[in-house]
Amino acid sequence: MIKVTLKDNSILEVEKGTTIIELAQKISEGLARMSTCGIVNGEVKDLRYELNEDCDVSIETFESSIEGKKAYWHTTSHIMAQAVKRLFPNVKFAIGPSIDEGFYYDFDVEKPFTDEDKSKIEAEMKKIIKEDIEINKFSLPKQEAIKLMSNQPYKQELINDLPENEEISFYEQGDFIDLCAGPHLIKTGKIKAVKILSSSGAYWKGDEHNKMLQRIYAISFPKASQVEEYMQKLEEARQRDHRKIGKELELFMTHPLVGSGLPMYLPDGATIRRLLERYIQDKEVAMGYSHVYTPSLANTELYKVSGHWDHYKEDMFPVMKMENEEMVLRPMNCPHHMLIYKNKMHSYRDLPIRIGELAHDFRYEDSGSVCGLERVREMCQNDAHLFVRPDQIKEEFGKVVQLILSVYKDFGFKDYEFRLSLRDKENKEKYFDDDEMWEKAESQLREILTELGVKFYEAEGEAAFYGPKLDVQLKSAVGHDVTVSTCQLDFLLPEKFKLEYIGEDGEKHRPVVIHRAILGTFDRFMCFLIEETKGAFPLWLSPTQVKILPITDNQHTQAEEVKNKLIKAGIRVVLDDRNEKVGYKIREAQLEKVPYMLVIGAKEAQDDTVSVRSRENAENEVMQVDEFVEKIKNEVEIKK
Repeated sequence: MIKVTLKDNSILEVEKGTTIIELAQKISEGLARMSTCGIVNGEVKDLRYELNEDCDVSIETFESSIEGKKAYWHTTSHIMAQAVKRLFPNVKFAIGPSIDEGFYYDFDVEKPFTDEDKSKIEAEMKKIIKEDIEINKFSLPKQEAIKLMSNQPYKQELINDLPENEEISFYEQGDFIDLCAGPHLIKTGKIKAVKILSSSGAYWKGDEHNKMLQRIYAISFPKASQVEEYMQKLEEARQRDHRKIGKELELFMTHPLVGSGLPMYLPDGATIRRLLERYIQDKEVAMGYSHVYTPSLANTELYKVSGHWDHYKEDMFPVMKMENEEMVLRPMNCPHHMLIYKNKMHSYRDLPIRIGELAHDFRYEDSGSVCGLERVREMCQNDAHLFVRPDQIKEEFGKVVQLILSVYKDFGFKDYEFRLSLRDKENKEKYFDDDEMWEKAESQLREILTELGVKFYEAEGEAAFYGPKLDVQLKSAVGHDVTVSTCQLDFLLPEKFKLEYIGEDGEKHRPVVIHRAILGTFDRFMCFLIEETKGAFPLWLSPTQVKILPITDNQHTQAEEVKNKLIKAGIRVVLDDRNEKVGYKIREAQLEKVPYMLVIGAKEAQDDTVSVRSRENAENEVMQVDEFVEKIKNEVEIKK
């Protein structure tokens, strides 16, 4: 007998060789019906996995964890591949993984899938599910595995990439066999509801030099109602898509003559961005930051000194050779700030020194990954570097956290979590190899967050190459986690650049650097804001805060006077004096998401009043012009 420790710390004694599904049946038939995989001593395992020694086991379901969902979705990807095989017998299979939401499978077929094809595939998937085919796992030596996949070149390539002595696992369901490590469900009938979502082209292994395959995205759930809910969620996401809203509200544009990933801000979008830049700079100045400008171009030697060349070279644009220098568009600006600090010797009394910049950086993103403002090739970062003495780390880090919380309060952000991003100790290529430095930085950061009373969770493998960081994960309106603010502790770059200050003892000491970005990049932050608000920006950020709508030409003089009064008060206002019906003007202003509309008719012109209609309330309220001006100014002041 062996002892199995369950998720609730209870212990079950079972016979050696008991499978995870058999263990689930011993606990309850209900759990066995819902189980999708198991986690044994921290590793995800198939339901058929045999337990042969004392171990910790967590039995997962679709609802219990992402691992449970992925086993469910991965099983469905095989069902989709089997359906395609039945309908397109000559198909060649590539890969079909589960992803964060659903799954996809890449196929090599003669022509792209049509909508009619996808409908047929979905219908065949439902037929396979109804057949309730048993799914069995088996393994073969490498050469036998290659022979089995003799008519599947992509599978053979994957097998050839595996070690020579490795046993290769397959899953068989009826007339379909696929190369796969699993895990999978026991039968196809365990899948209850499926939906094909879309299809697109995808290069084999993501390499544009390889053949273009056809990828089908799909989703599956234990209940049909969950498919309906998911489709509603997708429609909500479509309505919030910043590219769609950005085009409708004329906030930004792209053009092939400019290039992929290089958006251009139109006047209204530029207004919002300017307001964001002024807002965060004013906050930083109030907290003792000094702002600088540094060039977007630098000698490659700068990044070799900093270490970025070894870790980020592939993400940089190609080197430009100029006379006796090799120049590159910068991917980040922290090395520049190191040199600004080093420009003169500092005393311990000078620290902390806080250097901020709205910095333009460049990343070599492939054309398939760029997306509106969300992922661009040129970005503007709300960046800053704090040079501190070791005894100032806690206080300065705490001030950064307080600044983040203050900004989130102004924007009304409430659904967010703090993530302590640590290195992956095994990844010596991604992270600078200095165990002592990492242990010191990670333990200090963990201690600081604990003392500050900040609730956080840890994520291995998410750190910067030079040090651990605090990431703030905002939950978007459509349920996605978005990293906006970051704060990083860095002992490495001060060492690389030999930064110093004269201590109270008269000796030279090494400062510590805190990297931080509050709004992240303005491009991605605007993307987040657009999707959060659906383009209905808060009053203080709206490019047009007020639209004046005279009913007839007779009110134009009064409308001009009201406009000038609002402009003098610093309010962004547009006068719509077109010869159109006022109802038409109101509807257009609503589509433009203008916060306030001022209707001026004969009575309003006579009484020096305006009929106020808000974006949220269709009821008109008659107010004196001066009264309305004070109302707007107060709402802007409190960031309403």
